[in-house]
Amino acid sequence: MRGWCVLLGLLLVACGETPAPQPPPPSILLVTLDTTRADAIGAHTPAFNALAARGRVFRYAYATAPQTLPSHASMMTGLYPAGHGVHENARALGAQHALLAEKLRGAGYRTAAFVSGFPLARQFGLARGFDVYDDAFELERSARETTDRAIAWLRSESQRPLFVWVHYYDPHDPYEPPEPYASRFADKPYLGEVAAMDEQLGRLVQAFGDGAIAVVADHGEGLGDHGESQHGYLLYQSAMHVPLVLAGPGVARGTSDAPVSARRVFHTILDWAGHGEEGGRPVRRADETSALLTENSLRAASTEVVLGEAMAPFLDFGWQPQVMAVEGREKVISAGAIERYDVVADPREAHDLGGSDMSRSVRKVLSEYPLPSPAAAVPTNLSEEERRKFASLGYITSVAKPVIRKDAPRPRDMTHLFDELETASDLFVAEEWSRASVVLEKILAEDPHNLTAALRLAAAHSRLGQNDRALAAFKRAEAIAPDSPDVRLYLALHLARTSEWERAVPMLERSVAESPDRLSALETLGDLAMRQGRTNVAIDAYERARALQGARFEHHLELGVLYLAARRYAEARDALDRVPANHPAWPMALFKRAQVSVLLNEPDRAARIARARQYADATTRDLIAEERLFR
Repeated sequence: MRGWCVLLGLLLVACGETPAPQPPPPSILLVTLDTTRADAIGAHTPAFNALAARGRVFRYAYATAPQTLPSHASMMTGLYPAGHGVHENARALGAQHALLAEKLRGAGYRTAAFVSGFPLARQFGLARGFDVYDDAFELERSARETTDRAIAWLRSESQRPLFVWVHYYDPHDPYEPPEPYASRFADKPYLGEVAAMDEQLGRLVQAFGDGAIAVVADHGEGLGDHGESQHGYLLYQSAMHVPLVLAGPGVARGTSDAPVSARRVFHTILDWAGHGEEGGRPVRRADETSALLTENSLRAASTEVVLGEAMAPFLDFGWQPQVMAVEGREKVISAGAIERYDVVADPREAHDLGGSDMSRSVRKVLSEYPLPSPAAAVPTNLSEEERRKFASLGYITSVAKPVIRKDAPRPRDMTHLFDELETASDLFVAEEWSRASVVLEKILAEDPHNLTAALRLAAAHSRLGQNDRALAAFKRAEAIAPDSPDVRLYLALHLARTSEWERAVPMLERSVAESPDRLSALETLGDLAMRQGRTNVAIDAYERARALQGARFEHHLELGVLYLAARRYAEARDALDRVPANHPAWPMALFKRAQVSVLLNEPDRAARIARARQYADATTRDLIAEERLFR
């Protein structure tokens, strides 16, 4: 009988034993501090310090990547970027990766997220599993605004347990803290931004009340260290060493000096919820002690080699890929050559110890770390407005797959180009073509194999109507990347704006066949096929673009006209009904919709004709007067 009790643990009562009552799972608050260096925490961050006093501080926590989206994707999946596939901003996390919020909602948690910067907008894949995903802003919002919205939700939500993720974006360049921090930190405005953010952290923690709390930064900020003013290009401590504190019931107070990865926040929170994982398999924690063993949930960090990467320079410019490994007090950076530092004795990484004494485990993980495929350089289909948003935040979105070359420069040797690369990106997306071309020429003089710069230079000349200079620049890009589909595509986009536009059509059709989700190719093919009278080809291109863009699609009028030409009247009606009233060609949409209404014999056709007449412009007024369907 006793054997049956062991086998059927859930039936202990039948064996005369009463199972110990399990404590309810705690509500959980995760706060992520964007762009916050570990050494930015100090006397001016009393809210963080108060949490640290009652919780556990990890003095050597590391981001997985020095950009917002890949770092947060790691915290939400428990994977390094090589595992989840997001290596820089403006890419989308694949649906095959289960997210922390999905797991917690499945375990009975109410889930809510309040993010503050465009790199975490829902379209990039982290909203899955959240009952509320508040990204109601254009570009970014202050910590105070985000905290106000989070506190309002907390006060309205009575159901427990809760999982709340709050993301603060404030310490990004330009550093413009609110008062009184602007005056108090006039000579160090970055720290003023951190201090203002900390004030809001204090409000949030107080409103959250009892529960488990994790506060961690996604990455740091260069502030000039090693020649990097901001972040995203290098793997030094300024960008990768981040603050991490855990507080709540069962958390052992104190300090840990073992290096840990911020991705382990995923496992820690699952342990708090009583749904930890071992080897990728769920493990149900049976009691409070095991549920809240933070050292266990961080996986005996002292024996784990902590990894990180900075792949944006590799994917965007074809420079050397960069991988970081931290073991104990030693940190190794592999980027075409090996650098090794004792980050305890030398926190500013001023003395390279050389790679000859690397441990076997570090050597192994560095050699086995998977590099991203060049295909990973192709970003999520972004609109021009979204590209502008990223550029205004200081992020470059590449326009082509990188050229992989053995003699690629090391990013640390190219720091003199960082500011010019960002300036060129800003000017390019702002459509200041002349100024952009000057900066791009300077970049190519220093880095002649930079395909992104070469293509942007060609595109700038194209937009300026400088056909000969554009073709010469495209020839230069083709020499960098022979038979590149990106060079073909951007040359086709150039030809589409010239009198030789028909040459572009077969090139665009090839581009779509090679990469069915290239939005610019689909939209331009739709335009040109419509001009050629190839109605079905144009309809197919536009519909595929609409499937990719969803609510961002802007060619409903063209689709309505095409469906009308194809005598597919019901589909023409639906497309024209999607044209917004603020569309520049709204009078034409009303005219075409009235035509369709008559052809479908709709009961309100007379009213639609009257409305088309009411809002007619110089173009449609004569068309309406001559339209036989309206007589």
